[in-house]
Amino acid sequence: MGENKYSKKIVEFHILQSFPVSCLNRDDVGSPKTALIGGIPRARVSSQCWKRAIRLAMRDFSGVSLAMRTKYVYDKIYEACIAKGATEKQAKKCAYFKVKKDKKEKTEAENTETEHDSEKKSETLLFITAQEIDEIAEAYKDGDWKPAKDPLSILKKERKNAASLDGMDIALFGRMMADAPNLNVEAAASFSHAISTHKAANEIDFFTAVDDLQKEGETGSAHMGSLEYNSATYYRYIQLDLGQLYENLGRPDDTLMANAVEAFTKALFIAVPIARQKTQSGYASWDYARILIREGQGVQLSFETPVRRNSDGGYLQPSIEAVQSQLETREKQYGSLFGKIAEFEFGTENGLGIADLIDAIKDKMLELPN
Repeated sequence: MGENKYSKKIVEFHILQSFPVSCLNRDDVGSPKTALIGGIPRARVSSQCWKRAIRLAMRDFSGVSLAMRTKYVYDKIYEACIAKGATEKQAKKCAYFKVKKDKKEKTEAENTETEHDSEKKSETLLFITAQEIDEIAEAYKDGDWKPAKDPLSILKKERKNAASLDGMDIALFGRMMADAPNLNVEAAASFSHAISTHKAANEIDFFTAVDDLQKEGETGSAHMGSLEYNSATYYRYIQLDLGQLYENLGRPDDTLMANAVEAFTKALFIAVPIARQKTQSGYASWDYARILIREGQGVQLSFETPVRRNSDGGYLQPSIEAVQSQLETREKQYGSLFGKIAEFEFGTENGLGIADLIDAIKDKMLELPN
């Protein structure tokens, strides 16, 4: 294999995004997630939450193929085997996964000729591509529909990272399968938890509902309750390892690499966590972003010291100034190790619009020397 020209090159996103009343990411009791940073309580949105929002956003992009994360892989293998000419009995046997069963339930169900059970689940949540499902079914067909103990064992070990060819989300976010380590894929994208740049406290919304068909003489509400929410200006840090993405996508040509980065940047811009959007509508987009193409180690800002609101009462402008100042300081401290290749800004008077920003990133990628 030739040299990877993208090796050690990263695209680094420093994003500020302000949300009014919202609960973007809830904990186990339904409260907005928080963190204690620098001894100060902050609002927080987990990396997993925003990554899922990005995966969902990419479903609407033409030319982008995604994997599926599901326990219903049994169904997909069954359907693929039927499509390739298997009988229902053959498909049922070939698609069988170890499933959770009641102790009293017979475990020989996979060997019977009963109807396909679309409710059957695998024991673990699997992240798998349509290409891999088809490969499993094709192997069964070539083997005269002889079932395997575990369908995942059929996948060729030599595929490794190339298994994500038709799963952009696996290429970006990686895959870890303890039972099938040959299918593991190292993530190309790294996400920090989004944190508020300032002190933030959860508040409580008390609400009531009135019965439309109240009887005469009835007063008051028919239901009451409370929900927690907060508001914050979040700092988001995302690093895209171009070298790893290149390997995960099977070493595509430069145009396909640039298109992959375009899809990721676009999804990063439009994706918002879905929690309580029907009641609080937290659909705010980026307020500010500084994007760098660099070589070397990532540079994440900690906001260990929270910003103070400005004279107008807002946190956004002080947060923008903090990002600009801290990145300039880091560049001076790192010197030649900072490895800056290009830098772009969004959300300022002279900053780029999102379409021009994406084009500028793609153009710079295409200019990278072989």
